[in-house]
Amino acid sequence: MVDVLVIGGGIAGVSIAYELAADVEVLLVEAEPELALHTTGRSAAIYAPSYGGPVVRALTTASGPLFGDGILTPRPTLWIAVDDEGVAELRRLAVEPLTTAQAVALCPVLRTPLAAAVDRSAMDIDVMALHARYVSGLRARGGTIRRNTRVTELHRQGDGWVVDDIHARTVVDAAGAWVDQVAELAGVPTVGLRPMRRTIALAHATADPAWPLVTDALDRFYFRAESGHLLVSPGDATPSEPCDAKPDDLDVATAIERVNAVTTLGLRSVHTAWAGLRSFVADGEPLVGAWPDHPGFVFFAGQGGYGIQMAPALARTGADIVLGRPSAFADHLAPTATRLRWP
Repeated sequence: MVDVLVIGGGIAGVSIAYELAADVEVLLVEAEPELALHTTGRSAAIYAPSYGGPVVRALTTASGPLFGDGILTPRPTLWIAVDDEGVAELRRLAVEPLTTAQAVALCPVLRTPLAAAVDRSAMDIDVMALHARYVSGLRARGGTIRRNTRVTELHRQGDGWVVDDIHARTVVDAAGAWVDQVAELAGVPTVGLRPMRRTIALAHATADPAWPLVTDALDRFYFRAESGHLLVSPGDATPSEPCDAKPDDLDVATAIERVNAVTTLGLRSVHTAWAGLRSFVADGEPLVGAWPDHPGFVFFAGQGGYGIQMAPALARTGADIVLGRPSAFADHLAPTATRLRWP
């Protein structure tokens, strides 16, 4: 019998598995032949402490010093408002206000917005390097990983759980968009997880790598230089069943239209496009905990579009919750820490 079975090989699963493995025996299982095949491998790779709800922002800020060398590269996030609603939202963000002239100086292809602000603490994330670091660290701590291991049976037995041929004292459901499906297999009430599709494309354009990430205050588009192209997204959040998400041509066209409306780039076509699922519970904050009547089955879910940027602190906090000890990040999270502990 293993102490903890973690289901899911994305950034959520490998990060909490790594943290748990410092103290207990951990086995991680992944349904696919590769780890990080779905949402983690399709992330826009942004670290922005100004992005997300209160708990997300607290965890993101706490995560900054924990990423280690070689993972983060500075790139400011330039927030812009293109209408009155966006201006009102921009005023609520805890970021440095800019004049519109200063905004255009940061990104010269930008048409003059109504208002602008900058998060100079934002960075690019080397997502796959971070994921690989957690994987190697998990193995170094004695943890085991099984790929091609889709969970088909899960039930309580005595004071533990049987997951197909595996016996575990505790199960951590870190299956991303499939979290509720895993809970149903276990006969555990679901948490109302809502997978949302987000589309990203690389458009043909001459883009300066020194430009900031430019994003709409209401999350209706963003763009940045990427690999000799321009990465663009319409900020879509289309409800989806758990699946291997594919980009929609209309969403790609919408991204180009919205970026063209705020720049002089005149984008016409894309080099490639992809999509990923960002999964949320109702309030948009991360969820870690077990139903009182189902101890030992712990949800580690609802990371939405913020899972990479808050991964280090969320994983440490999640491991503390799983092991029933005080959270080292309580000071960063108060007074919203209790929201993490139970849905």
